[in-house]
Amino acid sequence: MRILDDLLSAVDFSTPVKDIRQGVFHTGVLTRHCGLAATLPKDALKQEGPLVKNPGFLLEMTAEELAGLSCSESILEAAMGMACINSLLTVEMDRCVELNAGDLILEKGNGKNVAIVGHFPFLSKVREKTRQLWVIEKNPQEGDVGESEADRLIPRADVVAITGTALTNHTLDHLLSLCDPAAYVVILGDSVPLSPVLFDYHVDAVSGTRVMDAEIALRCVSQGANYRQINGVKRLTMFKP
Repeated sequence: MRILDDLLSAVDFSTPVKDIRQGVFHTGVLTRHCGLAATLPKDALKQEGPLVKNPGFLLEMTAEELAGLSCSESILEAAMGMACINSLLTVEMDRCVELNAGDLILEKGNGKNVAIVGHFPFLSKVREKTRQLWVIEKNPQEGDVGESEADRLIPRADVVAITGTALTNHTLDHLLSLCDPAAYVVILGDSVPLSPVLFDYHVDAVSGTRVMDAEIALRCVSQGANYRQINGVKRLTMFKP
């Protein structure tokens, strides 16, 4: 998990943990800022309990301890850790543009072979424009392929888009190692940190979420919001220089 180690080494932990919310679909943490991550309930419920150690007492942890949960084998704890990392980041807003990841993938993948790790709402539009689209999923839906196909398909793709939850389940290092050096690589979703650290790992663009109104965003998380239902946020993309 070299990428997680580098992300953790790049953040400033000198701030208290103020709030933690773990909803069905998303997790929110409030420290210096507010950060989000996907909760991944299908994957979490496959694990043996207890899924979270010391629930009710997590606000007693330091920011460094909470962020360190990103390395936990427990999906729910790792989601809290990723949300904490995102809450600690001071995003370089002048390096970001408001751009939907789906639109970027459409632009870069037009007429090309595209591999997308994760099932996203924009897939039907992408499928119309690409030469070949492979959707690789831990929990495959109709038209998807299972995660076991990643090693075979990702090296064949001209454009690769990887869900930020690959950080939470600790598969990102391996998935990036499969990419052709000439491929255009995007990491997307509210779990992915808007951090230039990722550009050191053959990533060309990072499409994530910046919380602008913590109170509203955390309320949505607590009340079971899915990604599109979370208010008080901006969807931003940062490009490799």
